[in-house]
Amino acid sequence: MAAITAAALACMTTLPAAAQDAKGPPTLRDAEIEQLLRDYTRPILRTAGLEKQNIQVVIINDRSFNAFVADGRRIFVNYGALLDAQTPNQIIGVLAHETGHLAGGHLAKLREQLAQAQTQMIIAMLLGVGAMVAGAKSNSSGASQIGAAAISAPQEAIRRNLLSYQRQQEENADRAGVKFLTATGQSAKGMYDTFKRFADQTLFSSQGTDPYLMSHPMPAERVAALEQLARSSPYWEKKDDPALQLRHDLMRAKISGFMDRPDTVARKYPSSNTTLAARYARAISTYRHSDLRMALAMIDDLIREQPNNPYFHELRGQALLEGGRPAEAIVPLRKALQLSSNAPLIEMLLGQALIASDNKAYADEAIAILRSALTREPEAPIGYTQLAMAYGRKGNYAEADLASAQAAFLRGDNKTARELATRAKTRFAVGTPGWVKADDIVSAKPIPGQKN
Repeated sequence: MAAITAAALACMTTLPAAAQDAKGPPTLRDAEIEQLLRDYTRPILRTAGLEKQNIQVVIINDRSFNAFVADGRRIFVNYGALLDAQTPNQIIGVLAHETGHLAGGHLAKLREQLAQAQTQMIIAMLLGVGAMVAGAKSNSSGASQIGAAAISAPQEAIRRNLLSYQRQQEENADRAGVKFLTATGQSAKGMYDTFKRFADQTLFSSQGTDPYLMSHPMPAERVAALEQLARSSPYWEKKDDPALQLRHDLMRAKISGFMDRPDTVARKYPSSNTTLAARYARAISTYRHSDLRMALAMIDDLIREQPNNPYFHELRGQALLEGGRPAEAIVPLRKALQLSSNAPLIEMLLGQALIASDNKAYADEAIAILRSALTREPEAPIGYTQLAMAYGRKGNYAEADLASAQAAFLRGDNKTARELATRAKTRFAVGTPGWVKADDIVSAKPIPGQKN
């Protein structure tokens, strides 16, 4: 897998998760892909009654095909799932299934089941240990064996009940997903195709497996039930809108350009393929791995074909910025920001270019842009890092220390955050907003897994 440069900020960028996720999986950020995923999920979330819950789709930096929910406000999807899904409908089906888990409150219910199971196991263990102790006192091996069985047998039954409950949740999420897709006038065929592919891949490995020891329904049973349900929809044969398919193809091309090796990109998107998506992938791969001048020409060709595509202008700006030409990156990034209706990730990239241009006249603009971005992306450490640099250029060391402390805190580095915030407090007047924010960081209790 190709490494993503630390300087990159909006186009397929690895950013640390929020402070509470300091030990979580690495995530990818990209304005274009996140907007597409919002467009994919918005009608489903609305139908599920979750539109006002601020549900986020988070992209995990993992090549395998997977998606899951781990709390009540985020759907996690591996970039591998986005890369492998050939149509919008396929990934929308997966997102609809995960929305089914959220709408059904499955996580909270599963926690209740786990707590109940834990209590039951503790009681079983105490009863079993009591029997074993009684057997030992009476020198009865039979009583001791009964005590051991009293521990193991209930635990196995409890485990089977818990797994059965999880399988039922998966089946319920399937049904809810199809319901949401039908209500929004979308086919469930992509959802069926995806799970059928999973079933085909796991058919051999699941042969002979005890179905009561599986956390998901047996593949054949699940797919058969899903097919019957999906085919009952009047939208079974409905195809994706061509414009949406193009955006999906561009997303997959972008992921490949950033994440695949150059030879893999060349194999997937050979020069004989003149589609917009193929040229997008080759332009990204070229700027990242070989010739910036050639890449800029390829990007300019994309812009000529779609002059109002903000992400082509963004790509040009990022290529120039990472190519050591930040002053030249400002114009295309300004254009990208305008066309994207001020996407915060692009705002951060423009702020970075303004600072990297080493022109003190840009400091105030960079501060305004970065502050605007951070009001909508308050958990982006790189935004605070760039803001600290901008304040440093102006000689405002109090705000620079505070922004650096906020960046460290969001990275999960509590020790550095406290040191910087303590210094910031000495630079602010007591009781001012900056002093209060710094004091909050100094007083914050470490979160498990963070550097203390």
